[in-house]
Amino acid sequence: MTRRWHALALTLTIAAGAVFMAPVHADEPKKFKIYLSLSYSGNNWMSETANIIKALAKTPPYDKLVDLKEVISGTDPQAQIAAYESMIDAGADGVISFPISPTALNRVVKRGCERGVKFFMYDSTVTESCAYNVSYISAGFGENTAQALVNELGGKGKIFMVRGVPGTSVDKRHADGAKAIFAKYPGIEVVSEYYGMWDDRIAQQETAKALAAHPDVDGIWSELGEAGTLNAVADRGGKMVPIVGENMNGFRLGFLNPDYQKRGLQGVSSGSPPATAGYAFKLMMEILTGKRKQEPVSIEYPLPWATSEQIKLCNGSKIENGCNVFDASLVPQGFSTVIHDDVLLPEIDLRAALEGKPVDGMTIQPLPAAIHQAPPEPGINCQRCEAPADHYKLTVVQPTVAGQ
Repeated sequence: MTRRWHALALTLTIAAGAVFMAPVHADEPKKFKIYLSLSYSGNNWMSETANIIKALAKTPPYDKLVDLKEVISGTDPQAQIAAYESMIDAGADGVISFPISPTALNRVVKRGCERGVKFFMYDSTVTESCAYNVSYISAGFGENTAQALVNELGGKGKIFMVRGVPGTSVDKRHADGAKAIFAKYPGIEVVSEYYGMWDDRIAQQETAKALAAHPDVDGIWSELGEAGTLNAVADRGGKMVPIVGENMNGFRLGFLNPDYQKRGLQGVSSGSPPATAGYAFKLMMEILTGKRKQEPVSIEYPLPWATSEQIKLCNGSKIENGCNVFDASLVPQGFSTVIHDDVLLPEIDLRAALEGKPVDGMTIQPLPAAIHQAPPEPGINCQRCEAPADHYKLTVVQPTVAGQ
């Protein structure tokens, strides 16, 4: 019994030493526990944003500073609330997230902030003031693309509105901005409004149905999924109508298609840049590592903008010389092309967005000191606030036809 007791005591002593007496190296950097929280998934855009964040987390020096975990909760706000709760309880330092609702997550976000968690929302937003929102939606996609379509139609015509995922701040802000412009032109009639769910396949199916019901449509305003919207218009044959949409690769390639050009395709490619996710992640890490002092705020990412005449094919996978679309053999048609920025996100290339792998030899580059604060957007990025007097002002296009 004595020998067994001594053996057991020795085992416990060794175990305790392994747990409590492991050497601590002062030069080892703190590793931050970061959670990537996605709501809906399955489209190219969401995969790209996740891959951009993963690639940055593997890029020096973040590769030694970040412990990144990904959680996909789906389109039910309650599921994302539960996911946030688990992250908070697990001791998260930061949560970078595409939130499914601007308001439903507020209570759990506030609880996390009180526990010291930094919440960074990208693209979509919340109205809880302790969160950082990093989004392009206040930059005016809805109103600017709507005005571009009105200009193309001369202020008159029947149009479709292809919306995104209902309930999100992104879809609400886009549609509100577009409708504010369309309302100025009595000659513009929205004959069909439907949800493409930011998915090119669903957008194509729903647009085909709308075309069957309204074959005399004159133009289409589309959120993400616009590559499918374009396919539906092309498949019916004959003259093509102008389309304004986001930056899917298949949509941009359509403007370079000689057959589509002959059939009269015109439009604008703007919309949601996956690069926003990378910008948000870099801001979060600069704050966590003490390199930036910034209280919670809504930050505006620049609005991408390319007319049909400004689409330029990249040479292979290289993003250079102002190119903004890739050969169809390299990416799916639903791939969103705005993945890189020379100033804000030089660390990302095509492989990083497709596979989540860091660029060989690249290190994290510091962000500019200045940020562009987003204006207050009631129900979008703030709760008790007033919209600016020039809400829905045009920033990249001007009217060429008179409205009310």
